[in-house]
Amino acid sequence: MSRPRFPGQAVLVTGASRGIGAAVALAFAREGARVALQYAHDGAAARQVHGALPGGGHLTIRADLGRREEATGLVEKARLALGGLNILINNAGIYRTRRFEAYDPLSWRQDWDDLLMVNLTAPAELAFHAASAMIRAGHGGKIINISSRGAFRGEPESPAYGAAKAGLNSLTGSLAVALAPYRISVCALAPGWVETDMAQPYLSGKPGRQRLADVPLGRAARTEEIAAAVLFLASEEAAYASGTILDMNGASYLRT
Repeated sequence: MSRPRFPGQAVLVTGASRGIGAAVALAFAREGARVALQYAHDGAAARQVHGALPGGGHLTIRADLGRREEATGLVEKARLALGGLNILINNAGIYRTRRFEAYDPLSWRQDWDDLLMVNLTAPAELAFHAASAMIRAGHGGKIINISSRGAFRGEPESPAYGAAKAGLNSLTGSLAVALAPYRISVCALAPGWVETDMAQPYLSGKPGRQRLADVPLGRAARTEEIAAAVLFLASEEAAYASGTILDMNGASYLRT
């Protein structure tokens, strides 16, 4: 049996009650890490994921990342419970779609307030507090932000989401440079369609088949594929990849 890649390391995964976050938490636990699973609302689902994790020392933490004060306190809760923090995975996100003609001034402003808070401001808060803790501890660390193909190709029915993910990419690069002297690596992963509960309404029926027809591989990514890429970016083998934004979209959008 091969040695675990992250023995005893402390990992905080946001949005870990389902989808990509749950798969990432499971992948880290299988590699020997102790995992703090953040969830916002579905405690039963988070506890189910927690119960499926191999090894010990894992925990769940409720925090609504739509509320700045809860996002700010999350890292310290995880750090104290885990006895430190080596890796932060900023995965939690929300997505809403609406045709431009259906917006009014109030719904337009509400989408920008909500989506930027959860998809950009909260990850920035978590990254700041995680990096600060890593610097105090003096052991370096990893921060990985889950971005989106939409940051590059645009999101005409969810412009706030696309803008937030583009901002997250910029934040990734900025922090990669700023934190390099402290041996803290910062990367991002930009998936296209992934088989998750959040994506399921958009991938079902005829509209879903049309969306997947635009993917040369002809399918959405599996959450396990995304998790494997996250583990690579978090590994020592990828230490020199700091600042990288890794595309995983089945060749549905190509950056040159």
